[in-house]
Amino acid sequence: MQNIPSVNLADFLSGDETRKQKFINEIGKAYEEIGFVALKGHFLSESLVDNLYGEIKNFFTLPVETKRSYEIDGIGGQRGYISFGKESAKGKKEGDLKEFWHFGQYVEDNPALAAEYPENVTVNELPQFNAVGKETYKMLEKTGVYVLRALALFLDLDEFYFDNYIKNGNSILRPIHYPPITEEPKNAVRAAAHGDINLITLLMGAHGKGLQVQDHNGDWHDAIAQPDELVINVGDMLSRHSNNRLKSTIHRVVNPPKESWGTSRYSIPFFMHPVSEMPLNCLDNCVTKDNPKGFDDITAGDFLNERLIELGLIKK
Repeated sequence: MQNIPSVNLADFLSGDETRKQKFINEIGKAYEEIGFVALKGHFLSESLVDNLYGEIKNFFTLPVETKRSYEIDGIGGQRGYISFGKESAKGKKEGDLKEFWHFGQYVEDNPALAAEYPENVTVNELPQFNAVGKETYKMLEKTGVYVLRALALFLDLDEFYFDNYIKNGNSILRPIHYPPITEEPKNAVRAAAHGDINLITLLMGAHGKGLQVQDHNGDWHDAIAQPDELVINVGDMLSRHSNNRLKSTIHRVVNPPKESWGTSRYSIPFFMHPVSEMPLNCLDNCVTKDNPKGFDDITAGDFLNERLIELGLIKK
């Protein structure tokens, strides 16, 4: 694999059944084989992307004590600031070399759900930060809706199967800052090898090389998208729900060569989650004689909770 396959959402939205089916086949095949695609034709404008990078750079250059004032205890890092070295990959002791921010769902027409999710945190020092974050969140969520519609059709489900599960879902937009490396890391990397928890992840063009994807043979490949592409991968929830027909691929962010240690790297993933009551039980049409049921029944909420404990973000 030289690079991850590239697909264009414009095919799916074209109104032309042949182009729509082409997109469904291409993204489905890519997710069965490697679990990653680069996607053109998404809903993020260039100006919105530029504005968001500007705002997150402004935030991460604020004084440490200012950033720490936005670190909220008791919510498992679901909103606001998460400081350097707090999160570690499943099975790793060392905290990753990163700090990040979480924007969460903007709940519509559901007061009970609005009460269940923590509120978003407003950064007083940066008047545009929250508005730009919300707009980005909405555009990535809109893109994800259409990707999941294509995957529903690929899995022989109703096109709108996922819609009610992801409306007001527990999705997270996470701007990450990997600061310059100042000394030889003991064992930590910028982000250790891991699979994502959620349904799908939409990653805005990481500035700087570093993201790598593992193939079925255990070999690592650089995942490099064009400037106008998002990298979108399958998470563990969707892999589980499809009985591993769609692959949640292990990936990592490696430390740069020593001559680049002085540079920051910014990365902005959108983790698309359903509402917590969504059953992740293996779909009947994905369980066959050749692919027997591989996972116990569980809801999205319980699965998320298990994984947050493993990541060290919440205590048992």
